[in-house]
Amino acid sequence: MATALAAQAPPAPPQAPAPTGPTPNFSVTVNLVTTDVIVRDGKGQFVPDLTKNDFTVDEDGVKQDIASLVMVHGGRTYNLVQTEAPPQQEGIILPTTRPAGDVAGRIFILFVDDLHLDFQNTGRIRNLFEKIEKDLIHPGDEFAIVSTGPSSIAVQLTYNRAELESAIKKIQGNGLKPDDIINGPVDQDGPSEVRYRAHVAFSTVNDLLKSISKVQNRRKAIIYVSDGYDFNPFAQSRQQSSSYFDSRYDTATQDPSDQSMYQGQVFADSDLAGELSELTQSANRANATFYTIDPRGLAGFNDIDEQVDPSEWSDYLRKSQDSLRVLADLTGGIAVVNQNDFDKALKKIDAETSDYYVLGYYSKNPDPRKRERSISVKIDRPGVTVWSRKTYVLPPAPAPVSTRKGGR
Repeated sequence: MATALAAQAPPAPPQAPAPTGPTPNFSVTVNLVTTDVIVRDGKGQFVPDLTKNDFTVDEDGVKQDIASLVMVHGGRTYNLVQTEAPPQQEGIILPTTRPAGDVAGRIFILFVDDLHLDFQNTGRIRNLFEKIEKDLIHPGDEFAIVSTGPSSIAVQLTYNRAELESAIKKIQGNGLKPDDIINGPVDQDGPSEVRYRAHVAFSTVNDLLKSISKVQNRRKAIIYVSDGYDFNPFAQSRQQSSSYFDSRYDTATQDPSDQSMYQGQVFADSDLAGELSELTQSANRANATFYTIDPRGLAGFNDIDEQVDPSEWSDYLRKSQDSLRVLADLTGGIAVVNQNDFDKALKKIDAETSDYYVLGYYSKNPDPRKRERSISVKIDRPGVTVWSRKTYVLPPAPAPVSTRKGGR
């Protein structure tokens, strides 16, 4: 049989001549992919006795080999698995392995969304940030504080508490009141100022995420202080307001029941959900976690000076709080909404950011065109809950180095 198959095989193609010039070398960057992993038991307590064999990591459905495992417990760092060298691959040149970075100390980004904070709550908000400085930020933690609006705060990452104390004194709420929204300008998508302010906030957060995405092997927490978002607030009151229509429409002749003017607003909730989803995806790519705090606390009825229907106010409150829950839930954080016990909440955030694992592996997917990749981390132990980031994006490839001499 083998002889028959050999007889039927086509003749081998002629061999190409061996190259006479130097053999080119192709370099491939092999990066250690790291992700924070938070593991809690049924009582919500950190599980500190896990080993490398307890973890299973998949990237795009392909099982990965764990190359490093660090546990941070109570602010102390334990290197459970020394960083292993990247796997050797035939035919390519690999860079020298660099050691895993220092995981001691946390990074806090204090985000003051003053465009969505009530001016009347300014004192309460400053007190909250003073508690954050005292109870959450410990020696060795690096922090930054940034605002979205007229508080004009932009303190880069630092260990200097004096800068934080100075910034806290500048915090001032500048959110829209219900009357401002009801009587404000409107376009086909709804209250234009409402969307503009939300986009400023989201853009500011995205810029922060891009900056801290370069930081590896450090716990990155964004303390997100805001009253939350609603793209279509007080819709009924706005429709009944004489200033509901913008200057493009003749308010004397336009029928308020003409739904063509409101067609964009029916998609307000889905638009907001989409933008929140994009923001949480950016946070997961940066391996950062949102801890959202609504400084209004246990919110009840609206201010007596605001002529807003109680049911509309309740809807607005629910939607704005839900937006903060989404940001926290989709990044593995905590939403501190509709509660007054900020001390307890900060202690919980402190525990969340002090007890975790940092797991690392070298991706088995060599295709550099696959930029965004999914991660799944599982624990082989019953009764525990696990959170880790769901995706990451490959860093840009290094620019090619010219081999020509004399700049030619």
